[in-house]
Order: sequence, then C-alpha cells, then structure tokens
Amino acid sequence: MMDFKHGGDIWQFAKDNGFNIDEVVDLSSNINFIKPKINIDFNKLNISSYPNYNILKEVIAKNYSIDINQFELFNGATSAIYSLFRELNLNSVTLYVPIYLEYKRCAILNGYRINYIDRFKNINQDIEKNSLVVFVNPSTPDGEFYNIKPLLKLWIEKEATILIDESFLEFTPFKSAIKYIREYKKLYILKSMTKFYSSAGIRVGIIISNQNNIKRLKEKEPIWKISEFDSKYIELALKDSSFRDRTIGENNKNRDRVIEILKRVKYIDKIYKSDVNFILIKLKDINSKEFQQILTPYKILVRNCSNFDFLDSSFIRIAIKDSKSIDILEEALCMNFI
Repeated sequence: MMDFKHGGDIWQFAKDNGFNIDEVVDLSSNINFIKPKINIDFNKLNISSYPNYNILKEVIAKNYSIDINQFELFNGATSAIYSLFRELNLNSVTLYVPIYLEYKRCAILNGYRINYIDRFKNINQDIEKNSLVVFVNPSTPDGEFYNIKPLLKLWIEKEATILIDESFLEFTPFKSAIKYIREYKKLYILKSMTKFYSSAGIRVGIIISNQNNIKRLKEKEPIWKISEFDSKYIELALKDSSFRDRTIGENNKNRDRVIEILKRVKYIDKIYKSDVNFILIKLKDINSKEFQQILTPYKILVRNCSNFDFLDSSFIRIAIKDSKSIDILEEALCMNFI
C-alpha cells in the first residue's frame, strides 16, 4: 500500500508515547504558529439558516485583487484539488516532485498517467503536450520560491493545463502568478487558507482562474461546501491588515534562529533553502526514524519525508514555531547531536 501519510498526527504520536496532546511540540505540521486577530463570539453566529458566502467572497476578491467570478470556494485546498482533477478529466499529469502527496493520490484515484520531474535535478525537463502540469510555489517540503516565468513559457508552448499551488506564498514577500490568468486561458491558481491563517481545522481553499473556467467548475459543485464557522473565521482573518507583515517578520526571525541551531548539528548533511515556515534537511550517519526517536523523549514530533518521491530516509522537515518550541528543540539537539 502506498504511503500518503502527512505531518501533524499529534494524536497518534501522543497516544503511542503516553503524552498529553498539549505537551507535544509539533514541528511536523507547517501551520502558521501566529494567529490572526479575530474578535467574534462564535456562540452568537446564526447557524439556523443556510450559509451565504457573499461577504466572504467580497473579502477574498479584494484580498487577491480579483473579480468575484474568478474564483470558487472549496472545503479546503485538498478538496479543491480533487474537484479540479475530476473536472479537467485529462489523460496525464506532470508533477514537479517532491510535492504535496495528495496530488499523487488524487492523480491515481482519477486514472491519470503520472510523469515525474525531479525539480532538484532536472527542473527544465521537457513535458508531454496537452497534459496537466502541477507546480507548488513556494515548494513543499523544502519551501523554496521559484521564478516560474521560464517554466510558464515551456508549459504554454506545450499547450498544458497549468495548476500553480500557492498555499505558502503569503509567508513570503513574492508576487502571485494570478496576473498570468489574463494571458493564458488554461491556468489555475490554488490558495489554501489553512496554512497561513493558522486554521487547519477551518476548511477553506479557493481555485482562481478565468471566469469561463470557474463557471464550468461551479456547475458540478454543491451549493454549500463550507460552514458558517469556516466562512466567518476566514472573513475576519483576511480583515486583519497587519497579519501578513507580522507573520513574515516572526517566521523569518525564528527560521533564521533554527537554521543557526541546525548548522551546529553534526548529523546534518544539507539544509535546503526555504522562503517559508519550514525547513528541509538531509541527514548523514543517521536516518529519519532514528532522528525522530531521539527527539521523542522531548515530546518533539518532526516530519519524516521518506515517503516523498525522490527523497529517502535521510530527509526530515522541521516546521517553524514559537520561541518556546525552538528552545526545546535546541535543548534536544544540543544534548544528542551537537
């Protein structure tokens, strides 16, 4: 059976080791440790009526400088991926790997033939004509932002349908590829609201494209996909105008600190460039399971990346969290690896 496990399973980690959930230092999940400022009593929300997304859509449109008819709401980014793959119904997909594992799982379940491109070694490899291309930017599990203009030229020449996943873009100062929607009719942009807005339990994601593409996508979608709680949370989070600057500042500071700590660890072969809130490392003289086991007594959970395509048991991802969590990580690493 293929392994599509993700980070963030703190419940199983706590159960296996006899920890309380609130004791776990979760460095496996790349959810923002900073929360937006939201002032609402959810007990007073009107949930006796069916949800209406008009206000939320207006706020999203303003946030991304797009028209209200240029995007569709989904119950999280993963649901958006599955809906889009079903709607496109193409024969093949090109995945620039390593990549979020649900793309591979979704492609298999929908009968796509999968072509893999190792973006670490051969990012400029040619692609199949008329295929679906999926590129995550900034990437996962390493977190690098790519200048994709040369790749876009290649994809357009091959008449590809393009999906650019920008789930982590808000962690960076870089610009979105949304502007290219006006130039190419087969381009889709995916945005996840859960990662950046610290709300994995709030399921909201969007797909942005031209109005015709979104209209076709909507025709096969349910009327109500997200709850009033989901809608109101994201609406208010997007209204926190200082949130992005706060997040980028805090994450960059804490990421720099974690990198300095990791540079002292003798069992690390490589620290990959990251522009977001997590870091990919390649180990030496120890494998990822052994690394995890040594951190377990400190109640630290990190992401074993061995199930990503073209990675192996020497790869670990560490999420950037608050100063207290980094203190615990530093203590564990100093006691065992430095």
